[in-house]
Amino acid sequence: MNKFKYNAIAIAIGLAFSAGAIAQTMSKEQYKSAKSSVAAEYKSSKAACASLAGNAKDVCKAEASGREKVAKAELEEQFNPSVNASFKVSIARADADYSVAREKCDDVAGNVKDVCIKQAKAAAVAAKADAEVQKKTTDAHERADEKSDVFQGVADVKTFAAQKEANEESAEARKDAASDKRDADYAVAKEKCDGFSGIAKSNCMNAAKTRFGKS
Repeated sequence: MNKFKYNAIAIAIGLAFSAGAIAQTMSKEQYKSAKSSVAAEYKSSKAACASLAGNAKDVCKAEASGREKVAKAELEEQFNPSVNASFKVSIARADADYSVAREKCDDVAGNVKDVCIKQAKAAAVAAKADAEVQKKTTDAHERADEKSDVFQGVADVKTFAAQKEANEESAEARKDAASDKRDADYAVAKEKCDGFSGIAKSNCMNAAKTRFGKS
């Protein structure tokens, strides 16, 4: 399988930057050129999949598509850095990994395949949950900084209140992420239990419920 080489990103990097100065050093023309290279690399990578057959071909195409989407998201982040742009890169990576993992599950069958799919989904849920935590935490602290009032190095009551609010938002985001991950992992555990029958399955389900706090 011909691997995607990230030529477009290499071009963008070569044209652009030291960290933190990307947006200032990449012109619109350079951005357009790098974007065209991403499209060309995807076309080439996808064409290479034609020599394969069956699920290997499907996996190859999923890899090519996923890498193109990640490359596009990374290029957008490089050209116009922001918290949201970084978040979109993380989501693109999670989606790309899931698409490839999901296709690879077609190499197996039955309960093994079902478990494989649930595990791929759980990994995507975890990655997206972590990205959401990062975004919400950064956003919350940026808003807190805007509300803060520091005079001669001494923070006032408003500053402490703003930071407290930001910390609470961050904690809530982490709590939500943990819940999403737990639910996804529970789905995997339940799917594994379907590989059993009778008392063994019942015991497996009870153990899963206990482990993940489900009634």
